[in-house]
Amino acid sequence: MPNIPHTEGPDTTFATVFRRALQQRGLPLERIRDHLRAQQITVSLATLSHWQRGRSQPERAQSLRAVDALEPLLNLPAGTLRSLVGPHRPRGGPPPVDPTVARTVYGENSDVEQALGDAFPQFNEGLRPLTVQETVCLDEHRSIHETSITTVVQAVRDAVEHLTVVHFLDSPKAGTVELSVPYGPPPRSRFLPELGCVAADIPLGRQLARTETAVVAYTLRAASDVSYQHERRVTTPLRAYLLHVRFHPLALPAGCWSYQREQIGAEPRHRRRTALDAFHTTHLLPTHCRPGVYGMEWEWPA
Repeated sequence: MPNIPHTEGPDTTFATVFRRALQQRGLPLERIRDHLRAQQITVSLATLSHWQRGRSQPERAQSLRAVDALEPLLNLPAGTLRSLVGPHRPRGGPPPVDPTVARTVYGENSDVEQALGDAFPQFNEGLRPLTVQETVCLDEHRSIHETSITTVVQAVRDAVEHLTVVHFLDSPKAGTVELSVPYGPPPRSRFLPELGCVAADIPLGRQLARTETAVVAYTLRAASDVSYQHERRVTTPLRAYLLHVRFHPLALPAGCWSYQREQIGAEPRHRRRTALDAFHTTHLLPTHCRPGVYGMEWEWPA
């Protein structure tokens, strides 16, 4: 019989106990599905996979019947799994943010994690971005001197008050970094020269209740070295992301390319050349963005 812990903690969730019992019995999910089907209980393979990975939990009456039927098959004492099913999640709202996805995109011990320190596991856990629009402006010295961001966020829990942002710059010059908002007092920001980044907590204007949305706008200005690209790291699916790059008429690139990466450091995919318009701008507009890295790079003439 599996050794099921009796103390509360991260190892006594429904997902971990279910997953360990499957491993100890050596049962594939197909066998579990067929066992339930023989008892006139229909549960899909996708649902079973979500249960063992913690992405969802049994809630409906048929799902709870499945839990009861699985305990003897997995050699678990009656009520072991049922007792670990938490309260029902409210329906009709956004799902909670999965913190493991951020590490998948950023990588282990990423620059973002170093910038946030102990606060990284809670990085914007109460908010889900819906859309992001960025306008990146380069000056005559070929450096990004201003980035304006507007994002629409939705609360995934009650009493959310601010959005945390982290931006990495191209060798920023000390004393030139400024992050401002169009309304209200300047947000609390901190410049970390050893990482070349600025982090800030931007107030939402009021506490948001779950499912409520807010529009957050801010501008980042800095003097830095020559720039060759701009990237946005997406850790939760976005309905749309617009990256609009504006070049100074006295410093036009030889070419521009949009691309995607699965994670930081991965090889670019879907690399496509983009044209400049008469206003010296180009843009990237992927819709229904999956987690990953979206960016634009450019080459300067010799």
